[in-house]
Amino acid sequence: MFSDIPVDVSPMHEGERIRAANMFVELAGPKSIGAELVQVDDSIKDGKFEVIGPELSEMTKGEVYPFGIKIDIKGEKLEKELEGVIERRTHDLCNYVQGFMHLNQRDQIWCRVSIEALDSGFKLLDLAKALGILFKEEFPIIEEISVTILTNEEDVKEFVDGAHDIYAARDERARELSDEDVDVFYGCLMCQSFAPTHMCVVTPDRTALCGAINWFDCRASAKMDPDGSIFEIEKGEVLDDVKGEYSNVNEVIAQKTQGETDKVYLHSVFEYPHTSCGCFEAVAFYIPELDGIGIVDRDFSGETPLGIPFSSMAGQCSGGKQVEGFTGLSLEYMRSPKFLQADGAYERIVWMPNSIKNSLEGFIPDDMFDKIATDEDATSVNDIKEFLKDKDHPILERIANLGADDVDEDDEYSEDENLVSQDETMGQEFVPVATAPEMAMPMSGGVKVIFKNAKIYAEKVIIKKSKK
Repeated sequence: MFSDIPVDVSPMHEGERIRAANMFVELAGPKSIGAELVQVDDSIKDGKFEVIGPELSEMTKGEVYPFGIKIDIKGEKLEKELEGVIERRTHDLCNYVQGFMHLNQRDQIWCRVSIEALDSGFKLLDLAKALGILFKEEFPIIEEISVTILTNEEDVKEFVDGAHDIYAARDERARELSDEDVDVFYGCLMCQSFAPTHMCVVTPDRTALCGAINWFDCRASAKMDPDGSIFEIEKGEVLDDVKGEYSNVNEVIAQKTQGETDKVYLHSVFEYPHTSCGCFEAVAFYIPELDGIGIVDRDFSGETPLGIPFSSMAGQCSGGKQVEGFTGLSLEYMRSPKFLQADGAYERIVWMPNSIKNSLEGFIPDDMFDKIATDEDATSVNDIKEFLKDKDHPILERIANLGADDVDEDDEYSEDENLVSQDETMGQEFVPVATAPEMAMPMSGGVKVIFKNAKIYAEKVIIKKSKK
């Protein structure tokens, strides 16, 4: 089947990581542009595989190139609503190819080719041929297929712009429903090769973390392949309609995550947030000094108010971990009326990159739009605090209420203790780092620090690994 392809093609290569030392070239990713798109097209020529732009043999080791994967399919039973689901499988099927690494989805793809694959004679045309075979094998309803690989910058730019329009049309259709309108949600296990204890719960109001699959996509996929990686979940009893907790959803999550997670709040970053895979478009993170929530996406290359970039934050909460105060999410979820509704929705959001904020105009409430800081307004916690004061952000009322509660609880302190406290904190404003009865702090090396019934005040916490 793959006899003319010089590298092995098999599911056993899924999960292969190509590090910088073993990389020949990088395609798309954070330093370039790229996208993948599957479309139903009755005019295609079956078996047409081509590369438009430089082949690997014309590329320079260590460089980064634009990259597009254009897949056109035809079949009597194919429907337009299946495009998104089939497209999402591009991630898995690309990773069947030994020496080729594919991460993320849509216009967030990030690929690498290994030196070993190049030395074996692997070409991008071989990738196109492999995808043609794999998609037909994976989806028997695909009768004809053509695959085009784009590496010329101008062609990729035009391709990405067109893909954006199609993504937007898919997302807009999904906004027609709400969670209350349906009896079933859907579970997705596509990312379990990378995150074995993660299951994505997809509802009308909460698209998959990758942003590539909505409720309609899942419905179509489950009908097409009832035994596949996307399946129905009966909602069961509504345990908390604000936090988004459902009895049967909890049961299915416990079953599909080997018992690692048995309770999830779909619309909160606190207590039991949705687990995160690794393909999420953005991360919502708690900023304890402000008792607010920040958002950062994978396109943002700077440091967040926590002092770490997206990559470090993603490493803390990915892999199927449930980490209080952090949760992966799709950018489309930020357009949902249920977006983090249990935490205060946009009245709790205090910071996000300017590019995200601009893309959400019309979805962020008008009275909140100018009150949310961006990377162009402030980057440090103190600067954000001043911005929030200047804009009269409603989070200030939360902080004030917390402060009032703390004064009441501290009435039993002695006068001397109170004087010392005033002297040490002169001119500074603090709010509790943690207000929940139990909160976990993610650490590297598999270590987790859990605070129970504690109030911690700090202007900044810096944890460094000691040198041995």
